Amino acid sequence: MIEVQNLTRKYGDFTAVKGVSFSIPEGQIIGLLGHNGAGKTTTLKVLTGFLEPSSGTVLIGGQDIRTQRVEIQRRIGYLPENSPLYPEMTVLEYLRYVVNMRGIPEEEQPQAIRDAIRATNLASKAEQKIETLSKGYRQRVGVAQAIIHKPDILILDEPTNGLDPTQILAMRQLIKDLSRHATVILSTHILQEVEAICDRALIIMGGQLVVDSLLSDLQEKETLTILLRQTPAEVEALIRDIPGLKGISGCSVWQGMNQYDIETEGKDPQAVAVLAREIIRKGWDLYSLHRHQQSLETVFKSVNSGAKGEQHV
Repeated sequence: MIEVQNLTRKYGDFTAVKGVSFSIPEGQIIGLLGHNGAGKTTTLKVLTGFLEPSSGTVLIGGQDIRTQRVEIQRRIGYLPENSPLYPEMTVLEYLRYVVNMRGIPEEEQPQAIRDAIRATNLASKAEQKIETLSKGYRQRVGVAQAIIHKPDILILDEPTNGLDPTQILAMRQLIKDLSRHATVILSTHILQEVEAICDRALIIMGGQLVVDSLLSDLQEKETLTILLRQTPAEVEALIRDIPGLKGISGCSVWQGMNQYDIETEGKDPQAVAVLAREIIRKGWDLYSLHRHQQSLETVFKSVNSGAKGEQHV
């Protein structure tokens, strides 16, 4: 469905996206995750044809974004971070404007509007001016304009930004419902959004793709967390020869002690026993040792520890 190879986008001397490559099959819900300014929005703008790549290729359904931009845009529904709404219009007036902009045949326009209103649960607000709507309902209007032409790719940039908890839950359910008919790319800096909605996570740091993983694969991995006073070099030397332990995947300081996340190979309990025994044999004080399933938060913390000096784009 979507093939991105070595995508780079520059603004003058500043490189916002650096050699990013990924492939998205039909029907997945993708979480594009990263700090504000990591390069998420720039990547989405290239995918939607609003920006040209400085180098690299973007193919959508086999079509090249450089040469077939208009054809590709007909297949895409896009909700930018700041939804393009006209506050003085009613919801119906705005959607009538959108169907005309989209070139939907006149005889098909009433049904397209009805379908978009039904999908976004806007029937009770259809005659209201957009300026009178809550933030949550304005976001729904933004989604309605993105899906009114029934795209097979839906790109949502920070769709829950500024929503209250109830509105966030409603938006999550709406996105899940829409994913039954479209491939969805959801950009966010909120880890919980990706874990609650998405099949797969792409993490961008400093314009580079640093993680590309199915959420199900992340959940299969486990780590051990230990709390010691020893240095990373000492701990690495200890675990190097213990079967079932791959190495330190994260390190932080807690109350003057070092907390290490150690990635394991599978779920062999023997590795835990050997690690505890070796720590005691060395005479180290072991303040904590526990096993936990690797989460998206664990992965994000690990890759974030090496990211510095990000700029906003």
